[in-house]
Amino acid sequence: MSSCNHDCEHCGSSCGERTAESLMFAPNPGVKNVIGVVSGKGGVGKSLVTGLLACAMNAKGYKTAILDADITGPSIPKMFGIKDGVLSDGHMIQPAVSKNGTKMISMNLCLPDETQPVVWRGPVLGGVLQQFWEEVDWGRTDFMFVDMPPGTGDVPLTVFQSLPLKGIVIVTTPQELVGMIVAKALNMAGIMNIPVLGIVENMSYFECPDCGKKHYIFGESHLKTVASENGIKATAQMPMMPGLSGLCDSGKIEESGAVKYLDRLVEALSKI
Repeated sequence: MSSCNHDCEHCGSSCGERTAESLMFAPNPGVKNVIGVVSGKGGVGKSLVTGLLACAMNAKGYKTAILDADITGPSIPKMFGIKDGVLSDGHMIQPAVSKNGTKMISMNLCLPDETQPVVWRGPVLGGVLQQFWEEVDWGRTDFMFVDMPPGTGDVPLTVFQSLPLKGIVIVTTPQELVGMIVAKALNMAGIMNIPVLGIVENMSYFECPDCGKKHYIFGESHLKTVASENGIKATAQMPMMPGLSGLCDSGKIEESGAVKYLDRLVEALSKI
């Protein structure tokens, strides 16, 4: 392009002047399918969905892993009850492993104190992501789920440009404002030529434990409309589950049983 400054690392355009070297971290042949989990804003349950997708694919017999790319707000280890930090064997960082066998790396596993804030600028965060991808011994991994920070900033852009994504899963809630923000995530995926594999609507409804009636507390769902308009077939609606947050806080996401709400999406991922 005539206006190109050849700084591909910080450019969101997908023009023909890009090179593989400017886009990709080093190849990792042991990792077969890399799936990004994204949201347009925080607080919609993106990390929860990431954890549940890993649990679901693990239960189907796949070797799964989670790369926690939310460097400044990591929460994955806590949901899986992992408190010990990661170690190096002198050559590679050994990932933490959950009770059921999901491997993971997260900034919280690299800090002496999990409450210590990470106050870094974008280039440093990108370097950490590269280390998580290239310097962790992932071994054979059938599905790696990348838990991205919300929005369309430096870290999501780095993941989109530098990891071999098979596609992304978008997490949202029913509110109209969030629907508008989802459009930003969809548009970013389009700009970066990344397929959208599915949409998960979290906190979609509350099901009364006495009568079984569904109450749409946050308003009418627009999931089917958004999915249809964007040609996305795999969708999932997760209800509000009062006990689920407690299980995640106590490190027992693998025992939650909430993966059943993601069945259609899990089936679609199994076919990619």
